[in-house]
Amino acid sequence: MKKLLLSALVLTALMSCNKDDDNGNNQDINYSKLPQEFPFSKLATVNGVDVINGGFGSGAAAHPTRKGEFYVITDRGANTDYLNGKKFLAPNFTPTIMHFKINADGNIEVIKYIKLKNPSGQPITGLPNPAGMGSTGEVAYDAAGNTLGTDNYGLDSESIVAAADGTFWVSDEYGPHIVHYSAEGVEMERISPIGVNTGTRKLPAVLAKRRANRGMEGLCITPDGKTLVGTMQSMMYVPSKTLAKNKTLTRIVTFDIATGKTKQFLYKQDGGASDSVCDITALSNNEFLVIERDGNFGSQGGIKKVYRINLSEATDVNGSDIAAVDGMKVNNKALEECSWDEITNAGIKAVSKTLAVDLVAKLGYEHDKFEGIVYLGNNKLAVFNDDDFGVVDDGNGNPKAKILPKTGKVDKGTMYVVDIQ
Repeated sequence: MKKLLLSALVLTALMSCNKDDDNGNNQDINYSKLPQEFPFSKLATVNGVDVINGGFGSGAAAHPTRKGEFYVITDRGANTDYLNGKKFLAPNFTPTIMHFKINADGNIEVIKYIKLKNPSGQPITGLPNPAGMGSTGEVAYDAAGNTLGTDNYGLDSESIVAAADGTFWVSDEYGPHIVHYSAEGVEMERISPIGVNTGTRKLPAVLAKRRANRGMEGLCITPDGKTLVGTMQSMMYVPSKTLAKNKTLTRIVTFDIATGKTKQFLYKQDGGASDSVCDITALSNNEFLVIERDGNFGSQGGIKKVYRINLSEATDVNGSDIAAVDGMKVNNKALEECSWDEITNAGIKAVSKTLAVDLVAKLGYEHDKFEGIVYLGNNKLAVFNDDDFGVVDDGNGNPKAKILPKTGKVDKGTMYVVDIQ
């Protein structure tokens, strides 16, 4: 497998992922102004700190047919750590998809915002799910510390797929759920490992043992349009927090859209349990690019890498029963209890991976939450970050401005494009 080498240059030309673009039909689009921040307004002011109407970049997808158009999605909204949960700084915030394009003069132009809605067409929130509906055990509070409720249809959305029929698939960190939305953002089906479904299909039960804020961070669709491929953010607590020892083991799950059949594959992270496998984008039906990152800013030694992976020779570890809450076992131990040597000796192969790019080394990438990628065809990659709505925790459960240490500016969602040579 050839390694992908990325140039540090921001491209002046870009293409979407349809086949015609691989013939080089991208010279009519002006991308010379990239990198470029998304346009933002103010969502709220809390304790004198502005919360921007941002967050676009937790996940990203190209428009399936229109060159130069994209979708980016927010997560559950601005929040800070507080007691046994989170303060939601704008509790009524609705996770939102932004549809945008790069227009003729090279600027980002928002086409529309699509708010996610429940099956009745009412906007959802990012508040946690109740017990039995995908709860992580987190308690939601408002900015003043008052307890908030839950939302049966709430979503901590992290990745997005734009399907050819105009609908969207969104993965999240609560259930974890994969939710199918109409073109208008209305929920059509919710697929989870615990049977919280508006349809009848399920994810493998073992995925319910994800850690809070460590659910299904990435999601993409294969080029043939048949299979969703999702990445769990990092190690899960299988069979329990105490017994899960392999801190570099995480999982990739595939979901056949037509049949609902699932498969699971093991992925070996470079870093430990605190690092993240984020978005995933398809190169072919078996090859993908995935993000690995830590939580530091790029200018302060942060790790922001993209790996090329291949599922074709990896072992499906679904086992014979996707309802098994601890999944496949080796020597009567859950996979997360096993060392990589034990796993290998049992004949289980993880997905192959090779480094595609180190964004810090190649671009001087300064953001901390590198969370969105889109393969554009013709060896080009679009890169997005989650700006956390311009705020971070001050250590006492209150917000402060999220400042990029290299520039001294408030972090904002930014689109970059790099050339894979």
